[in-house]
Amino acid sequence: MSTLTWTRTGGYSGRVRVDRARLTPIDHLARRTRLVAKAAESDADAWLFNDLTDVRWLTGFVGSNGWAVARGDELFVGTDGRYGDKAREETAPVGATVIVEQTGAKLHERLIEVLDGAQVSLDPSGASHATWSSLAKEVDLIPSPSPIKRLRQTKDAAELERIELAASIADRALAEVEPLLLASADTPMTELDVRMELEHRMIAHGADDRSYDTIVATGPDHGARPHHGASRRTIVDGDTVIIDVGALVDGYHSDMTRSWVIGDSTAQQREIYGLVRASQQAGLDATVAGAPAERIDAACREVFREAGYIGWYLHGTGHGVGLDIHEIPFHSQTSTDTVMTDYVVTVEPGLYRGGFGGFRIEDLVHVTDAGPRVLTHSPKRELT
Repeated sequence: MSTLTWTRTGGYSGRVRVDRARLTPIDHLARRTRLVAKAAESDADAWLFNDLTDVRWLTGFVGSNGWAVARGDELFVGTDGRYGDKAREETAPVGATVIVEQTGAKLHERLIEVLDGAQVSLDPSGASHATWSSLAKEVDLIPSPSPIKRLRQTKDAAELERIELAASIADRALAEVEPLLLASADTPMTELDVRMELEHRMIAHGADDRSYDTIVATGPDHGARPHHGASRRTIVDGDTVIIDVGALVDGYHSDMTRSWVIGDSTAQQREIYGLVRASQQAGLDATVAGAPAERIDAACREVFREAGYIGWYLHGTGHGVGLDIHEIPFHSQTSTDTVMTDYVVTVEPGLYRGGFGGFRIEDLVHVTDAGPRVLTHSPKRELT
């Protein structure tokens, strides 16, 4: 993994940017080779991918409309006239044949030509009923899970660098905004004020965008909603606060959550926060290569169950992260996934109750043979 070099720039106070030329290039040709090897295990003659994230991972093409077909040693990418030059440029390293048509009907005709006479594997979870029905009239479809979604679980060096950079950017932004948040009882801020500050600073520090809609959930009601979002509610003394924030770099996401109390905390707030910290540590300790995802969830859940607060736990314990913010594996009570070396996953238990608010603590973790390597480094503050 290459070393990332930060340089200070003028203008925005404290702004730093990474030298992206030092990032390891993404090797789409190697991905194509991996897919061909995977396809050899299938009865299909061709693989059709219409999930745009799968298309991006395989070919490098980034657009709002398109598909990819892998057939033998050939790779095709189809899109509309808005993206013709872009698709040719982005897929040149992988050697794809790019098909560009101005109308959806004509592009569909070209797709059928590419698939003619083949048994075609298509993931039904990524195709609408209309798409599946239309294709099934003209080609022999085999419903099967996308092999790319499984290949995407294991991150290579280039992917890890981008995810780690995104995590570092979010850490820097939160470090700058935290003092403003903790002073908000004296200098009032709304949830939206905090979100705006975080997202602005992530962009200033080199992110392409926020990873998702930043969550700033405060007080006895909003704080009890795990995915509240942000509103014009003013943050006041005594509030519990949950901030869930991530940055986006070259399409790769980061994901982190920290929690606070504004001003002095109550005994109950300290108790609940302490349980969340203990639960999250138990989950981190369980995040080892070869561990069932269900076991990671169970490790977090058991801390809450023993303390009598399991009814306050409203969601699963984590998920994979990469080109999508939520990827396989998913840590839940019903998961059948297994966590393996070079997966990147979250561990994010929380407790929530209307009238009280809530706390969640989340870290982004690179699973290694030596154990979990935490990529998010913002401090987990003690309550006072």
